[in-house]
Amino acid sequence: MPSSRFQKGDVVMGRWPGSNLYYEVKVLTYDPDSQLYTVIYKDGTELDLKETDIKSNVSFRQTSGRSRSRSPSRRRSRSRSPARTTRRSSARVSSSPRRRDPRRASWSSVGGSVGNITKKTRPGHRFVTASPNRTYYGFVTRKVWICKVLIHSENIRNLESILIKGPSVAGGVWRSSELPAAFPPGTFLMMLFLPSVVMALLLKTALDDARLLTVPDGVPAPADLLDWRPFGLVLLWLLFQALLYVLPVGKVAEGMPLKSGKRLKYRINGFYALLASVAAVGVALHQEVDLSYVHAHFLQFFASAALLSALLSVWLYVRARALPGEDLAPSGNSGFLLHDFFMGRELNPRVGAFDVKFFCEMRPGLIGWLVINFSMLLAEMKVQKLDSPSPAMLLVNIFQFLWVADGLWHEEKILTTMDIVHDGFGFMLAFGDLVWVPFTFSCQAYYLVSHPNDLSVFWMVAIISVKAVGYYVFRKANSEKNNFRRNPADPALSYLKTIPTATGKSLIVSGLWGVVRHPNYLGDLLMGVAWSLPCGFNHVLPYFYLIYLLLLLIHRDARDNHQCRKKYGSAWDEYCRVVPYRIFPKVY
Repeated sequence: MPSSRFQKGDVVMGRWPGSNLYYEVKVLTYDPDSQLYTVIYKDGTELDLKETDIKSNVSFRQTSGRSRSRSPSRRRSRSRSPARTTRRSSARVSSSPRRRDPRRASWSSVGGSVGNITKKTRPGHRFVTASPNRTYYGFVTRKVWICKVLIHSENIRNLESILIKGPSVAGGVWRSSELPAAFPPGTFLMMLFLPSVVMALLLKTALDDARLLTVPDGVPAPADLLDWRPFGLVLLWLLFQALLYVLPVGKVAEGMPLKSGKRLKYRINGFYALLASVAAVGVALHQEVDLSYVHAHFLQFFASAALLSALLSVWLYVRARALPGEDLAPSGNSGFLLHDFFMGRELNPRVGAFDVKFFCEMRPGLIGWLVINFSMLLAEMKVQKLDSPSPAMLLVNIFQFLWVADGLWHEEKILTTMDIVHDGFGFMLAFGDLVWVPFTFSCQAYYLVSHPNDLSVFWMVAIISVKAVGYYVFRKANSEKNNFRRNPADPALSYLKTIPTATGKSLIVSGLWGVVRHPNYLGDLLMGVAWSLPCGFNHVLPYFYLIYLLLLLIHRDARDNHQCRKKYGSAWDEYCRVVPYRIFPKVY
């Protein structure tokens, strides 16, 4: 029988599940069968922790140099525990059940004022059980058991999410405490909805009458959509960009620390890939290659890219089945096949040093978007019988080229974004990078081929001004955020005012970040307005990107607000009081 390292009554430092924060706890009991310690925090919360999540006070001070964790009771006025639970929610959640039969699951006991709950169930079972002041409801999967707790009292105080580990959790690690963002039916519908939206956009934009109520003549048959030549050209484009990625050109940068503490290395040569791609397009023009072929077979190119993104997603999901828990993404490891396929199980899929997610994020889709735009410029001259491109088409091409070139010039800064640090790589990102970006972001250029729009000098100056303001806000905000994340002590950033948090990080509350919480989103929206205005106001389709971007940024704002509130606790409440507006000053 294994012996316990800590004894009943010992005061030690316990890690709060799902975080890297340690708090002072008291050992209550030790179970030799499950090898779990039952500990109690100063606010009364009881949890079962593994030995690896507990450190003695002496060793903790030696490793950390100074205690970065404050006990929950020291901030009674704002945050009583790391998860901001109330003192009434002293529920004791067992993180591992006693039974180990993989064919049958049993719910761990949930104590406190609720009493014990023991329910044997099979994976997929849903349950609801009530008590005097709480209602428990949830479901079981083969990988994790999740129980959500709705606190009832005189007023509904808050909604908690409690994770109960199952016996088959790989490596015994904690999963995300949230229910999956989309259950299998919703995920399945999203996988059908996204390609359908792109198809509808392309069909309607090609019509002479591009009003929303106009119905296309019909959807092409699958045999007409899948053409070997466009498919081969899309595959060749991916291989060409992959070759440019692996060339030993450009510096090698380190990403953000992973759960294991290590940092992955990335080859930063996206701007060189852009220059090489521009040169390749120039060679094609010199050889009299008809690039307007892309416009004439745009639907076939879309179908080919969609098929390749689906095949890539299947390969990513299959290879992730055998990976250890530390390589998996929290959002894509729920146990639901469709949900995990959509979100992506693996956090950083790599073949040797070739990082698949990082490659797809910035290379083939973004640079391909520019090639599509240029082919639309040539197609406009051909269709409208022009000797030179129209001013509207030139503005769209120049604006979007500068946006992509700027992104690739600052490619290293994407290593701190949520897509790279947190999200897995599955169908959502694969389709988004390879299909959604190049085929929906190019809708303005595609629209102008069949719907020319004359611009006066006044409108050209006004549109360029909007673009300039948007770019300034976008670039300055992103640069400050990225530099501050990498080195908050940089003397060049000493002018920034910040709010400290319990995690050791600080929140910027001055400059652009003191006006709105997401000035980078505001700059992105202003640039989206500048991209759409050259198309005029006859139809709403050229503004599809702007509408999509607005909805996306509002969704991201809500997600960021939820995660930051959970991560920073009362410091986030103070930040929201100082910076009340989210994206639009004085509005939202």
